Amino acid sequence: MTSLTVSRGHLLGGILLIAGCCIGAGMLGLPVQSAPAGFIPSTLSFFICWLFMLCTGLLLLEVNLWFGQEISIVTLADKTLGHVGKAVAWFVFLFLFYSLMVAYIAASGALVSDSLDTLFPIPLHHGVGELFFCLIFGIFLYAGTQAVDWFNRVLMLGLIVSYIVLVCVGIPHVNPELLKHRDWSAMTLVIPTVLVSFGFHNLIPSLTTYFKGDVKALKKAIIIGSALPLVIYLAWEWIILGLVPLYEFKEALNQGEIATEALRNAVGASWITDIAQLFAFFALVTSFLSVALSFVDFLADGLKIKKTRTGKLILIGCVLVPPFICALLYPTVFLVALNLAGGFGAVILFGILPALMVWKGRYVQQIQAPRLVPGGKPLLLMIMAFSIAVMILQLV
Repeated sequence: MTSLTVSRGHLLGGILLIAGCCIGAGMLGLPVQSAPAGFIPSTLSFFICWLFMLCTGLLLLEVNLWFGQEISIVTLADKTLGHVGKAVAWFVFLFLFYSLMVAYIAASGALVSDSLDTLFPIPLHHGVGELFFCLIFGIFLYAGTQAVDWFNRVLMLGLIVSYIVLVCVGIPHVNPELLKHRDWSAMTLVIPTVLVSFGFHNLIPSLTTYFKGDVKALKKAIIIGSALPLVIYLAWEWIILGLVPLYEFKEALNQGEIATEALRNAVGASWITDIAQLFAFFALVTSFLSVALSFVDFLADGLKIKKTRTGKLILIGCVLVPPFICALLYPTVFLVALNLAGGFGAVILFGILPALMVWKGRYVQQIQAPRLVPGGKPLLLMIMAFSIAVMILQLV
């Protein structure tokens, strides 16, 4: 009876960690990026990107299971693709995760500063919110995976409650006419942000250890944990795009603002705005903690820094200080950072590299192990072709 309870707890924790990792800064950028295309074209983009990231996540899990539990993406690339693959993985990982951390901290500055403005009569600089955010949640990173897991469950409860309230309050005010806008040519513009919004791959090495290599439980956690954000994203899109006129989103896009700013400009101070900001805060923090935790594990493995008290402080400083400085100097960098993270970092690290690693392991090194994703070589070629197409679109 005890083992069953622990197993269920682990599965729930894994699902929520994956969902929390996905539901983050993208929640604040997706409506702004997708508004020019409209709700229906954006929905198709969401489904395609989710399917792509689900497949590549399972491919990465397959590679992880070949070589053991306590192992990073860089080490996996080294074992399958050699020193060149390791160097590429190192560079792209740093590029992707620093881009994400910059986006999270920049968005947190806007959310936290707005909240603090209601408490203090003097307007506060966005840097105050960013510093407050980094200091408070840096403490949980210092406490480790178990503390983050339990705190993440509390945050996910807040996320779910605020989401349900937002849906219930927002539905009566949705304008169906605003949802009729369609521009299929603009559909590709949102793909980089959507891709990075389904990025949970960085957690796979940690989850493999957490689940002690239980393949069935890992597959369930990945499928359910990534499908949950898909449903939440689509409902969020439907409500926000149905409340905010297109011209407000275009203005937010030009100014590099988050979705809640566009909502505030459209409907003013209201219960809907307050609930949306609360939901956005929970979404941001859950994703931030998951990404930052895996970043700390990555640097510990890559730099061979032991997680002593001093070692943890060094690692957390490496994770938080550089993006904090960047967000402080460039407060409107949020949307740019998300686009760069998805258009280059995510498709290389979570698309091309897993496909290449599986190809090398299956067909060159002849590793005999269960295949978690069917489709063989054609599927791997499709994944790499899609990734290259996204990078070309981002450049164009």
